[in-house]
Amino acid sequence: MSSEQVATETVETQPEGPASRGGRTKWLLILGLAIAVNVVAYILVPPFDTEHPEAACAFPACFINGTLEFPAPHRLWGEEADPDALITFTPSISNTIFTQWIVIAIVLVGSILLIRGSQLVPHRGQNVFEWFYEFLSDFGLGLAGAAAKPYIPLFIAFFLLIVFSNWIGLVPPVGRVELLRAPSSDVNITLGLALVSFLFFEFEGFRKLGVRGYLGKFFPIYEFRNGIGAGLIAMFVGIVELMLEFVKPVTLSMRLFGNIYGGEVALGVITALTLTIIPVALFGLELMLNAIQALIFSVLTLMFIVLAIESHHDEEGHVAEEAIDAIDGEERQLQPAH
Repeated sequence: MSSEQVATETVETQPEGPASRGGRTKWLLILGLAIAVNVVAYILVPPFDTEHPEAACAFPACFINGTLEFPAPHRLWGEEADPDALITFTPSISNTIFTQWIVIAIVLVGSILLIRGSQLVPHRGQNVFEWFYEFLSDFGLGLAGAAAKPYIPLFIAFFLLIVFSNWIGLVPPVGRVELLRAPSSDVNITLGLALVSFLFFEFEGFRKLGVRGYLGKFFPIYEFRNGIGAGLIAMFVGIVELMLEFVKPVTLSMRLFGNIYGGEVALGVITALTLTIIPVALFGLELMLNAIQALIFSVLTLMFIVLAIESHHDEEGHVAEEAIDAIDGEERQLQPAH
C-alpha cells in the first residue's frame, strides 16, 4: 500500500475534531438565539391594528399590516410632509436620518477602535481592519484598474456606510418603534447618497480633464472636421451620453431603495404568516442580499469615477465611425438568412 493511500484512509477515518463540533455548536446557538429573540419580540410587541389599536388583531390581514410601514418616513422634528409622498423637500429630521446618524457613529467609532494603537506588528483589531481594507482594495482595483487607486478609500467608505445602513434594519428594535428605521428603506436617504456620488464623479471629471476636456465628451464639436455628417452623428451620441449621465443618480438611489424596502416587506410578511424558523432563514438571506446591494452601489460609484476621468483625446475622429459601425452591425444582424 502506498503512502498516499495510507494518508487518504487516515484522513477519511479521522473522527471530527473539537473545532468542527465547536463550530456547529456555535451556529446552533446563534440559530436558537435568533428564534428566542423572535418569540420574545412577538410576545412583547404583538401585532396590532394600526387604525384601531384597541381592537383585536385578526389573522392574517392585521398581522401583515402590523409589521409593515409605508415608504414615507416618520417625522421626529420639523414640518410634516405629505404622508403619501416618497420624496420630500421639507426641512425636518426623520427617523431614517436619526438612524443614519447612529450608523455613522457606529462605523466611525468601530473603525477608530480597530486601528487604535496601530503598530508594525499588527494587533488583532488592526489585523482585521487591514485584511478587510486590502480585500476590498484588491477587489475594486481588479474591476476598475489602476486609475481607481486614489478612490479606493471612498469606495470602502461607501460600502461600510451602506452595508450597516442596510443591516441595522434587521435589528429587532429598528422598524418596530417610530424613533428608528433603516436609512436605506427611505428613498430620500438613498437619493442623497446617490447625489453625493454623482457630484463627486462629476467634480473629478472637471478637475482631471478641465472644463473643455470634460464637456468635449458630450459635445464633440471636433468631429465636424471630418464632415457635417460625422459631426451631427457625434453630437447626437454625445447628447445621449449627457442624458444618461443624469440618469445615474436615479438608478443608484432607486435600486438601493427598492431592494432594501422590498426585503423589509417580504421579511415582515413572512414573519407574520409563518413559523419562526422560516423568518430566520430569510433573515440570513437578507444579510447576504443587503451586503450585495451595498457592494453594487460602491462598485458603480467607483466605475463612474473612472469613466469620468477617462480622457477622450485618443478617440477624436472616431466617435462617428464607432456609431456608424454599431448601426451597420445591427443592420447585418437583422438581415434574413439565405
